Amino acid sequence: MKKFNFRKVLDGLTASSPGSGSSSGSNSGGAGSGSVHPGGTAGVLREEIQESLTSDYFQICKTVRHGFPYQPTALAFDPVQKILAIGTRTGAIRILGRPGVDCHCQHESAAAVLQLQFLINEGALVSASSDDTLHLWNLRQKRPAILHSLKFNRERITYCHLPFQSKWLYVGTERGNTHIVNIESFILSGYVIMWNKAIELSTKTHPGPVVHLSDSPRDEGKLLIGYENGTVVFWDLKSKRAELRVYYDEAIHSIDWHHEGKQFMCSHSDGSLTLWNLKSPSRPFQTTVPHGKSQREGRKSEPCKPILKVEYKTCRNSEPFIIFSGGLSYDKACRRPSLTIMHGKAITVLEMDHPIVEFLTLCETPYPNEFQEPYAVAVLLEKDLIVVDLTQTNFPIFENPYPMDIHESPVTCTAYFADCPPDLILVLYSIGVKHKKQGYSNKEWPVSGGAWNLGAQTYPEIIITGHADGSIKFWDASAMTLQMLYKLKTSKVFEKQKVGDGKQACEIVEEDPFAVQMVYWCPESRIFCVSGVSAYVIIYKFSRHEITTEIVSLEVRLQCDVEDIITPEPETSPPFPDLSSQLPSSRSLSGSTNTVSSEGVTKDSIPCLSVKTRPVRMPPGYQADLVIQLVWVDGEPPQQITSLAVSSAYGIVAFGNCTGLVVVDFIQKTVLLSMGTIDLYRSSDLYQRQPRSPRKNKQFIAGLTELNDSPVPLELERCKSPTSEARENSYNRSRSSSISSIDKDSKEAVTALYFMESFARKNDTTVSPCLFVGTSLGMVLVISLNLPSSDEQRFTEPVMVLPSGTLLSLKGAVLTFSCMDRTGSLMQPPYEVWRDPNNADENEKTWKRKLVMNYSNAPQETGDHQYAVICSEKQAKVFSLPSQTCLYVHNITEASFILQAEVVVMCNSACLACFCANGHIMIMSLPSLRPMLDVNYLPLTDMRIARTFCFTNEGQALYLVSPTEIQRLTYSQEMCDNIQDMLGDLFTPIETPEAQNRGFLKGLFGGSGQTFDREELFGEATAGKASRSLAQHIPGPGSIEGMKGAAGGVMGELTRARIALDERGQRLGELEEKTAGMMTSAEAFSKHAHELMLKYKDKKWYQF
Repeated sequence: MKKFNFRKVLDGLTASSPGSGSSSGSNSGGAGSGSVHPGGTAGVLREEIQESLTSDYFQICKTVRHGFPYQPTALAFDPVQKILAIGTRTGAIRILGRPGVDCHCQHESAAAVLQLQFLINEGALVSASSDDTLHLWNLRQKRPAILHSLKFNRERITYCHLPFQSKWLYVGTERGNTHIVNIESFILSGYVIMWNKAIELSTKTHPGPVVHLSDSPRDEGKLLIGYENGTVVFWDLKSKRAELRVYYDEAIHSIDWHHEGKQFMCSHSDGSLTLWNLKSPSRPFQTTVPHGKSQREGRKSEPCKPILKVEYKTCRNSEPFIIFSGGLSYDKACRRPSLTIMHGKAITVLEMDHPIVEFLTLCETPYPNEFQEPYAVAVLLEKDLIVVDLTQTNFPIFENPYPMDIHESPVTCTAYFADCPPDLILVLYSIGVKHKKQGYSNKEWPVSGGAWNLGAQTYPEIIITGHADGSIKFWDASAMTLQMLYKLKTSKVFEKQKVGDGKQACEIVEEDPFAVQMVYWCPESRIFCVSGVSAYVIIYKFSRHEITTEIVSLEVRLQCDVEDIITPEPETSPPFPDLSSQLPSSRSLSGSTNTVSSEGVTKDSIPCLSVKTRPVRMPPGYQADLVIQLVWVDGEPPQQITSLAVSSAYGIVAFGNCTGLVVVDFIQKTVLLSMGTIDLYRSSDLYQRQPRSPRKNKQFIAGLTELNDSPVPLELERCKSPTSEARENSYNRSRSSSISSIDKDSKEAVTALYFMESFARKNDTTVSPCLFVGTSLGMVLVISLNLPSSDEQRFTEPVMVLPSGTLLSLKGAVLTFSCMDRTGSLMQPPYEVWRDPNNADENEKTWKRKLVMNYSNAPQETGDHQYAVICSEKQAKVFSLPSQTCLYVHNITEASFILQAEVVVMCNSACLACFCANGHIMIMSLPSLRPMLDVNYLPLTDMRIARTFCFTNEGQALYLVSPTEIQRLTYSQEMCDNIQDMLGDLFTPIETPEAQNRGFLKGLFGGSGQTFDREELFGEATAGKASRSLAQHIPGPGSIEGMKGAAGGVMGELTRARIALDERGQRLGELEEKTAGMMTSAEAFSKHAHELMLKYKDKKWYQF
């Protein structure tokens, strides 16, 4: 534990310029190299604050990914382990099991995943990528690793098939050839089925790519090869010749066998299904166009859309299931994507909300030559995963336990809270469960594989997501899981946009006028505040009781009048603008004052949206208490809100934009302050800026527009969201480390707000309620709040809000504030203890507000002070209050800028966490600002990351890694060390089910599938070696070769020997059990044979 001395200059002494002694940042844009102690030396008090955090406490690693896999391309299922795998266009694989078993792995090449194949009940997975590489993944570890890779150099992979309990993988290519790969060694066999050998010699055209491969359920020595142009070849692997060929004049998309191996079904590009019999391959045994119009006899059915995939699954006690995607009639252009289920004579069409990527039928048995007994269908859509229950006649879907609907509406903002009050999760769940959808299957979720335990991390965590449709979702994020607790729809506060009236909102935003831009939540008081893209703020209070009431609304006119402040005179300038236009408005928001009669009328004093004026029923949960809207000013739309803060203890909400600051008393429903940013300085403005009218820089809030005219140098992925982050106006403007070079004609936005019990002015002796205001020019102002002394007066007496004159400065836009007491402990803002505002048992007049101030109101000790921690885009500073002396300054970056910064608590100590635009994550101790961690983690490639990245306590952080997925990470060394204990197991030892008895006659005449030896046929001794130029073997990091390269030495060899010994012991145990079973069967057979011999011993041959 290290000790650091803090110098405090006596009140009245002025400090030297902080910038003169500050340490400069590195050229790479990383953390700076040190901190300084500016200030005089006379009359210094020395205090010792012990900082317990060191660099050993920090390390960056990803923990878990939640949400729907972005841009899915492939699907696979292990029917024994009961786990599901999804491949994506970006090379990612998500493996899902029971709730809590959710693993994400990534191909280094980021090539799209074409196909996935499980080694059933073996704990392994084969992936085929668009870069023509096969990968073998080891799933017997919590973090899957690639064991082998095989790169094809001269041919493109189109289809793969791995027979059950086989180690030979069939690989079809674009040229029409079929190769065979040994799964254990991942080496190509010399056995190749060339396309020109498979088709007839008389055929003049190429059959096209291989679109299907499967071995016959009846005979494993026969391989069915489907080509795109409609040719199907039944290949005899032993004799190396085509046993039969099938030709059809429509392209083939997929093929599936009947379990007896005598028939197979094909789906075609004209929407038809053909059923073929091996005994008569000259023409289809049956041809149907399920969705085609019936034609006269002798005429071909009208063609339909292609049937992209068909599955033919049999049942022992009912008709077979024929399930396919596509095939709808062309005359129904507006029909949604559908999955058709044919069961006997019944045809059911299930319409989907999104296009179907892939589907799989989940069956009871892994053996292809048995009755399949399908029980569910997993359907992978472009933006959802659903599983249909086939055991019920109405085919309901299962309730999905995974958070696959994060992107139900595009995510526009996030908030993360760790170690919040433990009762909150139960309370939110009890409210949200009442609004859950109904009609799900009553059976358990069929993807139930893997194992998961709670782990050591048990503190409650909550994630909040704001969405483009105005909805808010609260998620339980405890113990590495994610489950939705409660959904709040903010749009219900406003009137619906009519077609004729929609033009008004469209002039502000292109779409999604209710999109959530920022959220502020106080878990202790349960006060929740939302700001939207249409320049509104809503205050919500939590209640367990339903009410019907009118929504109180305020309209605020926020402007900067040039004429009033070009030549300010402190003696005559009024301290506040006229507040008459800011009082609560009782007029109808949908009346004539809010509509434009003609195009020539200038819009003024009208809001962007109309609040409901009739009484509104509010169910239990969060209920709107107050709506605040900024209005148009002289034909200019209100600017987007850039900062938001709420204090439940003070009953005040504050928000700002590039025009100014608004402070509202939400207890008395009155506007306390509505002032332009320049007015806040009054006579204390250091730069004497000449203000200008907002109309000079016209801004239409649409899409991810910036608050200036500079181009966006980042690749923006809009996700159909019209919102922008609160501080995006400062992300792309011209940045300068010198305050003197700031454009005097630029707008100064309010970028950060913070309520705290602090010293409002220099040389104050007692703390008082304060509002810290940070601007985009790096200025910090302190607003003094004068609150009534008693609870009774708080509901009636006015609250006084006055700028204190305190000014502090930093480089770049201010991002965050925090305060520490004299011992170096983080001070939490005061809050009001929650009570139900609609509880009928409590008398409003007799009830008193219970406040937790987190600071003593007693007279302060001599020399008592606070430390104010302020972080901007470029640097962090620690000031001593009330003397306002800058104790420490750290230039975090020069070449880049900080996107997100937060003062967080880890191991009961405070630290400053920053995420930089160049991808660096930096942690600094407090209050000394010593660099603890600087890791180049994630380059900013998308504004979505900047908009959603957030830190929280206990070493946790998250961001939206794609439009549909949340990536969580940790910067705690302890959590990195224990991450393996928190993750689920993908593989659990399960005995493979035994095959059904085939019977004497089926075993005698059912084919030679049981005696087929692939090793003898495909091995190097018989088939020879494949050409080295055809494919290249690449050992993976998880393979034996990779282990040798990574581990080496005696310990690595001992570990591998121990693993091999354990596996050998496991196999010997299984062999012993099978031997005992065989001995028991042999004894029973001997007994029955002896009894049969005694029964017929004395009979003659003609007596039988």
